[in-house]
Amino acid sequence: MTAAIGTRGVSRRFPGVIANDCITFDVVPGEVHAVLGENGSGKTTLCKILAGLYRPDEGDVVIDDEVVRFNSPRDAYESGVFMVQQHFSLVERLTVADNVVLGWSKRRGFRHRRKEVEAEVAATAEQFHLEVDPSAYVWQLSVGERQRVEILKALYRGARILILDEPTTVLTPQECEHLFDSLREMTANGASVIFVSHKLREVMAVCDRVTVLRKGRVVGSVDIDEDGADPRMLARLMVGREISLMTKPPANVPDDAPVALDVAGLRVANDFGRLRLKDVSLQVRRGEIVGLAGVAGNGQRELAEAISGLRERQAGTVTVGDQPLRSSSPRHAIESRLAYVPEDRLGTGLVATLKVTDNVVLKDFRSPELSWGPVIRSDKVHARTRRLMEQFDVRGTPDNTVRQLSGGNAQKVLLAREMSSDPVVLVVAAPTQGLDISATESVRSLLLEAAASGVGVLLISEDLDEVLDLADRVAVIYDGRIMGVVDAEGADRDEIGLMMAGMEVGA
Repeated sequence: MTAAIGTRGVSRRFPGVIANDCITFDVVPGEVHAVLGENGSGKTTLCKILAGLYRPDEGDVVIDDEVVRFNSPRDAYESGVFMVQQHFSLVERLTVADNVVLGWSKRRGFRHRRKEVEAEVAATAEQFHLEVDPSAYVWQLSVGERQRVEILKALYRGARILILDEPTTVLTPQECEHLFDSLREMTANGASVIFVSHKLREVMAVCDRVTVLRKGRVVGSVDIDEDGADPRMLARLMVGREISLMTKPPANVPDDAPVALDVAGLRVANDFGRLRLKDVSLQVRRGEIVGLAGVAGNGQRELAEAISGLRERQAGTVTVGDQPLRSSSPRHAIESRLAYVPEDRLGTGLVATLKVTDNVVLKDFRSPELSWGPVIRSDKVHARTRRLMEQFDVRGTPDNTVRQLSGGNAQKVLLAREMSSDPVVLVVAAPTQGLDISATESVRSLLLEAAASGVGVLLISEDLDEVLDLADRVAVIYDGRIMGVVDAEGADRDEIGLMMAGMEVGA
């Protein structure tokens, strides 16, 4: 079959790195084609070449089996190739219709007739089941609706090939299903979709074929149905070895287990002074993992920061073990044996320009074991660092700066520091965000080991699959409120998804 889009021996080099090494692959009309690979495998570079953002050093891009030359994204647009990136490019103060035609119009001139454009956008949205009001302002829309607008922009402008980079990161399960339905409608009408994702279950659910990259090269191409593909096979192709994303065994934490973390009636404002957490109450017991599920921006960051002492509380209490914590006192939280792994690992959790040794002792360099008064005992610091790097399988040397480490190794340095502090409770936010499947396997294993050792773990994640795989109980947050708490074993994903969208379930 004629390739809707593809590459022939494409290579792209950056200083010291071969990002793409003689890549040949095809996407045929009417299919959803996944591109998989670990971080650094060359997925994003390949997609940017297809979208006209990069030019290949060698090889060709083909459309309908004809060689094309893209000197800019506009050239790609004119050939019907559009890329929707993770971070949306919408103007919040404009309407949906205004965003769709911003910088582009079917008509000549600088003005457009609003009603005509809204009618055309509405017709395109209806055709592809992308439910959105063309007259609504973007700031009024949910994250899922904003993503529909990005896709709608491409379809309205005549997209035949749509490249989606991690499209489900901030969607509820229902919004994911809605997206998949729209993609099927697009491919049924002859369009092609390139789907980049780390979530193997989603790839299995929506994709027809998969191309797997490793170290810049194609290592396999799989037809989901004909080749009997499953997540284990795809993970093995990505990493080159067997991968097992560990899941938590059924909960065996007794109801009378000691409480590691007790949050009661918490009210917290955001950075603009608006109330963000509204009477949040939550408990985590020793040896238990409680997952906090929710779409990004519903108060997760404020909750983590209020618990760890980084944000002022307007009302409510936080207790670690039997120790009430003072508001806005990170040191008191540390002294009470609360460990915290923030979502922004390099901006908040670690100092990227300091060595691994310095980062490992940031919280307890005053301890007698590591210092004589104001003098740091460098031999002791290096000894501890080497021990933790070996224990947590951190690849690198103690004298590497954190910025020289991969994302997975930086995350393991952060976990090593926090988990080695003998915590009562570990608050961890988005622990595998941005990590590839191999690093994700390591981080999940460390969290399960922490719970097995008796630590209470509050896992804050926007990845519902991860929450259900690791947690004993799942709390759902929406607009700063806890919508409900359910046992993870046998949990109904649809009910959790409804709560993530703000709906009361079982009331």
